[in-house]
Amino acid sequence: MDELRRRRIQHVRARLKELGADTFLTTQPANIFYLSGFTGSSGALVVRPAAFYLLTDSRYAVQSRQEAQGVRVQITSGSLLAAVGEFARRIGARRMVVEAHSLTLAQFDELRRHTRSRIRLIPSNTLVEELRQTKDRVEVLQMRKSAQLALAAWEEVLTRVRPGVREIELAAEIEYQMRQRGASKTAFDTIVASGSRAALPHARPSLKKLRRNELVVFDLGAILQGYCSDLTRTVFLGRARAKLRGWYRAVWQAQQAARNATRPGAIAGEIDAQARRTLEQAGLSQWFTHSTGHGVGLEVHENPKLARGQKARLASGNVVTIEPGIYVPGVGGIRIEDDFVVTASGAEALTSSPAELLEL
Repeated sequence: MDELRRRRIQHVRARLKELGADTFLTTQPANIFYLSGFTGSSGALVVRPAAFYLLTDSRYAVQSRQEAQGVRVQITSGSLLAAVGEFARRIGARRMVVEAHSLTLAQFDELRRHTRSRIRLIPSNTLVEELRQTKDRVEVLQMRKSAQLALAAWEEVLTRVRPGVREIELAAEIEYQMRQRGASKTAFDTIVASGSRAALPHARPSLKKLRRNELVVFDLGAILQGYCSDLTRTVFLGRARAKLRGWYRAVWQAQQAARNATRPGAIAGEIDAQARRTLEQAGLSQWFTHSTGHGVGLEVHENPKLARGQKARLASGNVVTIEPGIYVPGVGGIRIEDDFVVTASGAEALTSSPAELLEL
C-alpha cells in the first residue's frame, strides 16, 4: 500500500475513535477505490483499528489482489451484505459505522439481520467524503488531465457542428473522442441541446437537427484514472444578435465574479450570491434556475455545494465547478462551466472559457 492511502486509512481510524466505534464499513465504489485502489463493481471495505479487509466475489479474485495491495482480501459467495454481516461477527465488531447514503433501507435491514443485532450499526454520511473534499497534488494533476482531455474532445467535435447534424450524433462523437484520448468512460450522460431545447438545463441529446441562428449547449465530462471533469460550452450557429452576445457576456462575467470570490475560507453560499448579483445587474437573474457549482472528484457531484444558503467554508485543495447559466423559454440557454482548484491565492482554472460567444 502506498503512503497516501495509508494516511487515508489512518484518518478513518482516528474518526472511528472519535465516534466510539471499532469498525467502519463502506460499499461505495468511490470510497473503496479512494482507500484501497480497488476498482471492481462489487465489494465491501471493512476498516478495523489494526487491520482492514476487502470482501468481494470470485470474479475479482485476481484483480482485487493486484489493485488492493496491503489489504486482506476475502473472497465471498452469495449475498455480499450477508457475507459482511457474518464476517463482522467473526472478527468481533461491536460498533460499526456504515454509510447511510450508500445503503438502501432494505440493504440496511439485511445487514442488521445478518449481524443478528449483535453489532450496533452507526449511520454516517461524511466519514470518507470529508477527507475526499481536499485533493492532494497528485489528484489535482489527474483532474487537470481529465479536464483537458474533455476540452480537447469537444474542440475536435466543434469542427462538425453545423446545421443538419443531429444532437445525438454530436454527443456520440464527443464520447468517442474522449475514449480515444484515454477516458475510461464519461463522467455523466453527455448533453447536447440546441435551439429552444437549450433552455432545458439537463436536456438529453435528441434526434433534433441543428439549425442556423440558434444556440447550442454542450455539457460533458470524462473520467480519467478514476477522476471526473465537468465542463459546459455554448456556441451560436450563425451571427448572433447583439442581445444574445450581451447575455453570453453577462453569464461569463457571473462566472468570473464567482471565481474571484473563491478562496480558502470563502463561504459557499456567498460565492453563489456573487454570480447571482452579477446576473441581477444585467437583468437576467430570473432565468438562473440552478446553483452556481459543486465539488467534483471521484464523483462528478461532491461537496462543497456552491448554492444558496450553504454555510460550508472552502479550503485549499477543494476542486469545484463554477457554472452559471440562463434559460429563456422559447429562445434557448447559455451556460458556461469550468473546473477550478482552490489554492492559497484563490481559484486556479483547470479549464477556461472564452469571454465572447463563439459563432460558427
